Amino acid sequence: MKIKKMSVLYIVLGIIVTISFFAVVFLNRPQFGKLPTGERLERIKKSAHYKNGEWQNEVPTKMMTGNGVAVILDYLFGSHPRTRPEKPVKSVKTDINSLPKDVDWMIWFGHSSYLLQLSGKRILVDPVLVSASPLPWFNKPYEGSDIYKPEDMPDIDYMLISHDHWDHLDYDTQMALRSRVAEVVVPLGVGEHFEYWGFPKEHITDLDWYEHKSFTDGFTFHQMPARHFSGRALKGNQALWGSFVIESPDGKHIFVGGDSGYAPHFEKIGQRFPKMNLAILENGQYDKTWAQIHTLPEQLPNVMDDLGALQYVTVHHGKFCLSNHPWDEPLQNEKKAAQKTGSKLSVLEIGSVLYIN
Repeated sequence: MKIKKMSVLYIVLGIIVTISFFAVVFLNRPQFGKLPTGERLERIKKSAHYKNGEWQNEVPTKMMTGNGVAVILDYLFGSHPRTRPEKPVKSVKTDINSLPKDVDWMIWFGHSSYLLQLSGKRILVDPVLVSASPLPWFNKPYEGSDIYKPEDMPDIDYMLISHDHWDHLDYDTQMALRSRVAEVVVPLGVGEHFEYWGFPKEHITDLDWYEHKSFTDGFTFHQMPARHFSGRALKGNQALWGSFVIESPDGKHIFVGGDSGYAPHFEKIGQRFPKMNLAILENGQYDKTWAQIHTLPEQLPNVMDDLGALQYVTVHHGKFCLSNHPWDEPLQNEKKAAQKTGSKLSVLEIGSVLYIN
C-alpha cells in the first residue's frame, strides 16, 4: 500500500513539474515582451503616477465592479447572442500607397488599429494585423475583418501604442514592420518591449502622462492619461497606458483615445486642446462588470461633450469579441451619442478612407 501511495505521489509531482516547466517556457516566449529594467525602470519609479510598485490611475479604479470569477465564467461559458457576425464584415481593400501624399486622411483596420496621414507623414496606431492573443486559436477576428496584413502597410514615420495589451500590441505585426518604422512613441515602460524585440533604442520614445516629444519635422506627440490598466503576462501595471494628442506642423490636433473608462481627464484634455480636428474614441468591448476601465455606451456622449472636438470616429469594435454585447451594438451607440450631442460623426467601414479637413 505504501509503495502504491508513493507511486501516486511521484506521478502527481511529475505532472506538476511538467505543467510548471511548460508554463515557464510559454511565458518566456518573446511575444510576452519584457518588464521595464535599468534606466527606464528608475525613471518609472520617480513618476508621480507610479506608487506601491505599479502604475496608478488618476482616480481610484476597480478592475472588476462585480465578482471576477463569475464574470470570467460568464464570458467563457455564458449564452450571449450575436457576439459575432453571421456574415462576413463589410470591408474594402484600399491600396494605401496609391493615396495622395498632400492630403490628410485616416484608414481604420478594425478594432483599434488605424493609419493616419498628417502633413505627408504616416502614423500607425495600435496595429494588430496578425494575432490579438498569445494562443492562436483564441480571439480570432471576425470573418472579413482581417483583410489587411503587415505587408499592406507603407513605410511608417511614427508608431503609436496606447498600451501593451494583446489586442493593441501584437508581436508578429511588430516583427514584420520593424525595418519600416522610423520612430516609436509609447507610454513610459512600453518601450521595454520594443527594445527587447530589437527596435533601435534611440528611436523609441517613452512618455509619462502630460509629457511631450517634439521632432525636427514639426510633429509633437503629447502623452495624456487614460483610465485603464496594462500587462501581457502575470504581473500587470508595470508599463503605463494612455492616450495621445498628435500636433501636426500645420496646427491640426488629433486625439488618440486608447482604452479608457470615463473620468475627468477627458474634460482636462478638451480644455487643454480646444476644438481638436478629430477625436478617435473607444466604443466597444464594454460591460457593466468592468465599467471603470472601458467607456460604457451611456458615457460616450459625455466623452464627446468633454472633448469638444470638431469630428469623431469610434474604434475598438468590428474585429474581435472581447465582451458579451452584440457585435454591432457599438455602431448604434456612436450614432445615438452623436445625435444627442450634435457632434459630427464619421462611421467607417474597415479599409475606407476618411479625409480629415
